[in-house]
Amino acid sequence: MGVHSAGGPTVGSVNDGQVELLADDDRPGGWLLLLDRVRQSYVALDDPSYLEFPYVQALAEAVVAMPEGPLEAIHIGGGGATLPRWLAQVRPGSAQVVFEPHPELLRVVQSRLPVPPDSGIEFRPADGRRGLGAHPADSADVVVIDAFSGGRVPAELSTAEFFADVARVLRSTGLLLINTTAAAQSMYLRRIVAAVATQFAEIVVSGQTTGDVGNLVIVAGRAGHLPIELVLAEDGPLGPSLALSGPALGDFVGDVEPLTDASPMRSPIPPDATWRVGGD
Repeated sequence: MGVHSAGGPTVGSVNDGQVELLADDDRPGGWLLLLDRVRQSYVALDDPSYLEFPYVQALAEAVVAMPEGPLEAIHIGGGGATLPRWLAQVRPGSAQVVFEPHPELLRVVQSRLPVPPDSGIEFRPADGRRGLGAHPADSADVVVIDAFSGGRVPAELSTAEFFADVARVLRSTGLLLINTTAAAQSMYLRRIVAAVATQFAEIVVSGQTTGDVGNLVIVAGRAGHLPIELVLAEDGPLGPSLALSGPALGDFVGDVEPLTDASPMRSPIPPDATWRVGGD
């Protein structure tokens, strides 16, 4: 993917830094959205079915495995709204809400990377946790957590209390999808899985099994409602998947305490070389 600046390198600014759009020289209509030089989203305006980043492909695989038909989805973390655009195309008639707390980032996306008016995607300039709290119970099929600040997941979006609210909003057959950064078997990963497990009995973790900090995708559902395709998957866009339930889940978590509002952690800082454009 070759990229260049679109109409000047900076198109806005938020607390985390500068918002930039880079055009993809290799794919017409392809745009890379940066925040403080960190890759936020890749948007293919001409073909929303195209997903550049492997973690987005992993999130999409979870949705593909769900029963056919339109879905009601809540996205916490807007970015360029890549997954909502994809979902609107592959599941016509879906109703989606995207929470993005940075008005300037939202302005850039809506003005430079607009979604069709009939897409069923509604952007709301609000904090995701507060926005989710205002949703009625049993009102969503999918809740996606893909929110980063400074390249790290905000602590308040990874606690047991937050996941209790996610469980309240999700229907019994619904799925929780999380994009996070971590190293496999790390304390952070085990603690966030423990927090998810306070509400969801079946969990699949996809991503690297060794090495440094990288993207990991967590998919969780209530007992009997996690798609069997995900549980049985041996290799996906992020590499191997680990299915966790029952004794296997207990063994993975071990004796660590779940992340809570009183005892939070932020996800680890990802390496600049792979996450930041121009990083060393």
